Amino acid sequence: PSISPLPLPPSPPPRLKAISLLCSSSSFLSSSPSDVSQKPLSLVSHSLEFVSLFFCIQINCVTFPLPSVTPDQPEQQLLKPNEWSYCDYFWTDKKDPQGTPSVGGFEVLLQKQLKGKQMQKEMAEFVRERIKIEDEYSKNLSKLSQSPLAAQEEGTLGEAWAQLKRSCHDEAEVHLKFSNKLQCEVEKPLLTFRDNFKKELKKYDHHIIDLRKQLASRYAGVEKARKALADRQKDLEVKTQQLDIKHMNKHEEDIKKARRKSTQAGDDLMHNVDLYNRAQSKWFEEMVTTSLELERLEVERVEMIRQNLRQYTTLRHETDMFNQSTVEPVDQLLQSVDPAKDRELWVQEHKTGELRPVDMDI
Repeated sequence: PSISPLPLPPSPPPRLKAISLLCSSSSFLSSSPSDVSQKPLSLVSHSLEFVSLFFCIQINCVTFPLPSVTPDQPEQQLLKPNEWSYCDYFWTDKKDPQGTPSVGGFEVLLQKQLKGKQMQKEMAEFVRERIKIEDEYSKNLSKLSQSPLAAQEEGTLGEAWAQLKRSCHDEAEVHLKFSNKLQCEVEKPLLTFRDNFKKELKKYDHHIIDLRKQLASRYAGVEKARKALADRQKDLEVKTQQLDIKHMNKHEEDIKKARRKSTQAGDDLMHNVDLYNRAQSKWFEEMVTTSLELERLEVERVEMIRQNLRQYTTLRHETDMFNQSTVEPVDQLLQSVDPAKDRELWVQEHKTGELRPVDMDI
């Protein structure tokens, strides 16, 4: 239910200061039905639940309820009570240890996301370095496989040696394929997601900053109107005290004029309070929505990185298996190395005659 503004009486009321702190808990619902229906989890139906019209305080142009001081005074309910959601824990500003007066709660959230973006960039750089290593290793293995060293070894040992050199070439191909897959299936997705993530953060940052600036502007308008009302009421009080019987008609006219100005100033104050409440409600609504969007982006980032790192380990296992397959023929040939067989083959190829010399008869 909407809290209707309290009209200002023509004379200074004792509750003026309380009225100047008017906080509307229903202006959050003042947006159109279509706007409200688009908000996630129906959280837009939750507004700032102030305990009392007069139990609130402004901090950095934002109105907050005072802490509960009596047992029967209800506390504000969390928007997502079963979760540690961003939308429930970053409303107030915090002091910056580096000297800045204060940092908005949303800025704290944003810095976390920016750090995540930087970590993702560094992960992509790590993968890029691994790709370079694999490329270089592949080139060196391929070059080594073409080496003429020990190319004249013969027999079964020569076959095993030739196969070992071929395995270097095969292994070079495996590492080159691993490098290419790392680039397409791990590094590129990391960088692509990071770029999209960066655009989303920039959009949300500018939007919330603009709303906070509007809120500060409306708050300044309220303060200006409050001062104007105080000045008008002070003027009315002075004119009332200066009432002189000899100039009754003139003073009565001055008093009426001062009373009209005071009333107008009160109306202007209420108008500015209403504008402020609308601005705060809009900021509140967008803070909830954007906080949940940041949660979604963070979950997507973590899940995407987890999947890409799993792909990295899968490719690495495949590389190990392929490398194993390249050395299996070498192992088999090494088991078949037979010095006696090699000697037989060599003799058969290079023998010059089987007749042995004998002693000469006398």
